[in-house]
Amino acid sequence: MKKIQAILGLMAVSMIGLSGCQNTSETKESAEEQATVATAAAGSIVYFDLDRVLDQYDMANDKRSEVEAKVATIQKEINRRQKSLEDGIASFQNKINKGLMTSATAQAQQQKLAEQEQAFQQFAQQKQAEIMEEQTVMMNQLADAIKTFVENYNIEKGYAMILTNQASVPVIVADPSLDITNEIIEGLNKEYVANKKAE
Repeated sequence: MKKIQAILGLMAVSMIGLSGCQNTSETKESAEEQATVATAAAGSIVYFDLDRVLDQYDMANDKRSEVEAKVATIQKEINRRQKSLEDGIASFQNKINKGLMTSATAQAQQQKLAEQEQAFQQFAQQKQAEIMEEQTVMMNQLADAIKTFVENYNIEKGYAMILTNQASVPVIVADPSLDITNEIIEGLNKEYVANKKAE
């Protein structure tokens, strides 16, 4: 049973990590930052806030919702199987305590329950791997979409360098006119909507 709880703990951590991808705009931006429009000249070094992009990029929100729905479905099935296994163990224990089965029957039943527990653990581990893969694919898709957009965006703008920052690796001091976050978000969302319509 300890192994079952450890596996479910991993699932919970995975779900927390997934929901942790979402940042509230209250903690990430002020009204002044929202109104900022980059005015940097070609050849400048500019930057954008990746946390805010991931929070406000429609594709990121759609993908996150898809993965969360899959995780919820997997978790529901895991919970159902765990409950069934626990009910079987409780029923077996009750019959043993009341002396309602022979030792031979009890031994066979115990073996069967052990096999069911092992099968459940394998199932839960497989589903955990599926969740991790879903999250990895989602992050790769987002990273590729953002990178491709920024590369094309810079062909037009001609900046010397485009940096990105996150909460864990912030740009300590920068002129607000070098912050292109709003332009990146607007461009990504416009491109995403156009791609969805084309599909």
